[in-house]
Formats: sequence, structure tokens, C-alpha cells
Amino acid sequence: MMISSLIEKYLQYIEYEKGFSSHTIASYKADLHLFQDYVKSCDLKEFKLDSIDSMLIREWIVSLRKGDKNSASSVNRRLSTLKSFFRYLKQKDLIKHNPMQQVVSLKREVRLPKFVKESEIEALLANRQELFPDNFEGVRDSTIIEAFYTLGIRESELIGIKDADIDFSKCYVSVIGKGSKQRLIPFEKKMKESFLSYLEARKELQLGNVSTFFVRKDGSPLYPMLVYRVVRNYLSEVSSLTQRSPHVLRHTFATLMLNNGAELNAVKELLGHANLAATEVYTHTTFEQLREIYERAHPRADKKT
Repeated sequence: MMISSLIEKYLQYIEYEKGFSSHTIASYKADLHLFQDYVKSCDLKEFKLDSIDSMLIREWIVSLRKGDKNSASSVNRRLSTLKSFFRYLKQKDLIKHNPMQQVVSLKREVRLPKFVKESEIEALLANRQELFPDNFEGVRDSTIIEAFYTLGIRESELIGIKDADIDFSKCYVSVIGKGSKQRLIPFEKKMKESFLSYLEARKELQLGNVSTFFVRKDGSPLYPMLVYRVVRNYLSEVSSLTQRSPHVLRHTFATLMLNNGAELNAVKELLGHANLAATEVYTHTTFEQLREIYERAHPRADKKT
């Protein structure tokens, strides 16, 4: 069987049987086609699955890293795709040996997630009348940013929210995360008020039935680049971060929750992480907290009154 056919069968498997998101499937597809192109470039007389060994995969890793074209993190993500693909082939008895068993992921520098200061994001939301236009899109965009900050959801999760997913009486949002897993996220009074204000602004457009909660002016759903631009443009008003994306607001949510005493496992559930390791990266302490601890504890520090 041709590798292209195997890739298509694998992609169907992760879509229909594993329930992977469209974004993840697209990433896996790109990774596998990149590897397929590399194998074809190796001038093998006859391409067979058994001709792919751990040495060939290591050579592919070197080619990816050559000239720092790909970071260690990017390479490891591609290797994760290959591991999943070859594990699938082994389960289906299409290969005798899994070459990925002899391949080790690259060591990578652990980078702390970037986040917006609490004072900065609160200033943005407190001054929304001055910073956001007085129209439907202004109300929508400020609500989008507040939702990221308050709920800690992913970009795809925000785009997919439907009217029925928001329970205003119990104050929670139901979102569909990775692996089609549903989770409930509570929200507070200010977020409820913002949601209701947005619904009033949307109602004035007389759009009728819409497929998603957040929409464009013509009633069509949002798309990722639009959401990214909204977050980037408005965060630039209050933050000097070079990274100003929806994911940075998700980092902000997690960091502030943990810094303010939330339990790690609770934050894991709110974020929709599969394991604690993904959440533990947010347990760093902000410099402001370190300064506060220092000034409170060191005998030579100026005491705050």
C-alpha cells in the first residue's frame, strides 16, 4: 500500500475514531507529508515501509534542524506526529517493527509562558469606552478579550461557542476542547453583564438565527485570524509584550489563578489539560510577587505600610 494511502487512512482514523480537532488533523497532515517528501528525496530504489528505520528518521531530524530552520520544540511536535502514525501502523499489523522506539526527542529550553500583567488587562477593560469603538464590533471585541481573560479558553473554543452553551442562570459556559472533550467553566457577574451587553448589541443588527455566539457584522462566524488581530491590536494599547495573542491571555488566566491561590488540579480542569505536567509550567512566580515577598521578609528591605 502506498504511503499516501496510509496517511489518508490514518488521518481518517484520528478524525472519526479519535475525535481530534480539525486544527490538529491539519498539523498532523502537514507533518506527515513533510516526512513523506523527505523520504522520497532520499533516492530509495523502492519505497517501502520497512525501508524506514530509526537512522532515516534521525537524518530527517538533522535536516529539520539544519540552519536552525526549526526549533527543538517544532521538531519534537513533528516527531510526536510520527510516533502516533507508526504506532497506528503497528496496531494494524502493517509494519513489523516501530522505528520510532529508537528515536529520542530533542532536549529543549523550557520557556516560561508570557502573560499580561493583571493591572494592564484590568486597565484595558476598565477603559473600554475610550479604547473600543461605540458600535457592535467594539462591544464584541471587548467581550472577546474579557472572555479569554476570564475563562482561559482556547481560540478555537471561543469561536465554537454557541448561544445554548452559555447558562446565564448558573453562570457557566460549556466548551468543546481537544479530543472533543466537553468542560464547564464558571464565570462571574462582570462577565455575565458583558455577555448580555454583547447579546443586546447583536440583537440590534437583526441577524435572526446565527450558528455561533460570537459573529461578524453580517452574522457569519468568526475566524482565527480575525480573533488574533482583535487581541493583538487591543493588547498593544496596554502591554509591551511582543507576543500579543489569544494564547497569551490563556497564559494570563492560568498564571493569575495560580498566583492567587487556586489549586493546580482545579486550574488543570479549567484549562482542559490532559495531565498536570501541562499545567505546572504556570506555577512560576511573578517578579512582583518576589519583590513583595522580599520587602516583607528581608530585615534590610523597606517595609510597606
